[in-house]
Amino acid sequence: MPTTIRFYAHGGPEVLRCEELEPGKPASHEVQVRHTAIGVNYVDVYERTGLYPVSLPSGLGREAAGVITALGRGVRGLRVGERVAYVHSLPGAYSELRNVPAERVVKVPRGISDEEAAALMLKGLTAHFLIRRTYKVARGDTILVHAAAGGVGLILCQWARALGAKVIGVVGSDAKAELARKHGCRHVLVSGRDELVAGVKALTRGAGVPVVYDAVGKDTFMDSLDCLRRLGVMVTFGNASGPPPAISPLELTKRGSLFLTRPTLFNYIASREDLAAGARELFAAVRARKVRVLIGQRYPLARAAEAHRDLEGRRTTGSTVLIP
Repeated sequence: MPTTIRFYAHGGPEVLRCEELEPGKPASHEVQVRHTAIGVNYVDVYERTGLYPVSLPSGLGREAAGVITALGRGVRGLRVGERVAYVHSLPGAYSELRNVPAERVVKVPRGISDEEAAALMLKGLTAHFLIRRTYKVARGDTILVHAAAGGVGLILCQWARALGAKVIGVVGSDAKAELARKHGCRHVLVSGRDELVAGVKALTRGAGVPVVYDAVGKDTFMDSLDCLRRLGVMVTFGNASGPPPAISPLELTKRGSLFLTRPTLFNYIASREDLAAGARELFAAVRARKVRVLIGQRYPLARAAEAHRDLEGRRTTGSTVLIP
């Protein structure tokens, strides 16, 4: 019987249970995928703790890669035995076997491993929409990226450098600073040691940056606003330290008519066309070696709770995958 990770109450990593669950045959326009690698993301923590509400009991996980084992009625363009990856708006990827809508599945090209594909579908496509659509990074830009040594951060920083931008990364330790430098950051600030606003202003000759990508949330939000130049874009896309504070729109006005957005991947890939286009550009960047996917941690599926403890304890670098 295939195994899956589920939880019946919100709480710490200890609420995660490893259970046997048969998904049944795929429904119309679904495919069944036997997972070979599963991506772990902070959204999984948010759902486990209840920050993002889900109906209980629930599975976890939004991205995975594997092999198609069965096709539902009406599926076209896919076949049993093909390597595929997906990102899904509904949790449930922490499992050995899963049925998912065929329109959410993309084929994995040669030259990209299953582990890389599993780490790319949510984190890589997030990096894609952040720098290609939310704020279109251009040659000559100097940008600020929090959690620069994390899964999204490492991909985003490399890609931005390939586009000709100068990247200022913010990390939590000297070891992570070295990793960030190797993956696209021109300059690195260490949180808790380096003063963020003064550091950014010094590196930009007092001008500030046109965009801040902030996945940390509460602890960095107001300082991030102060790092922006006039008409700058504040992109808050995560809550690793907790949700950002509520602010008055006047705070944006007095800092230079700033723009504030809280985007989510699933709005950017709502259509099949947008998903396919983003995946093509992402896979092309990886195959061209503009982006290297660092798998920093691997855990057996049954040790998903340990993966969550390490992620929340900021003991991880790059991407984390579960292996069924």
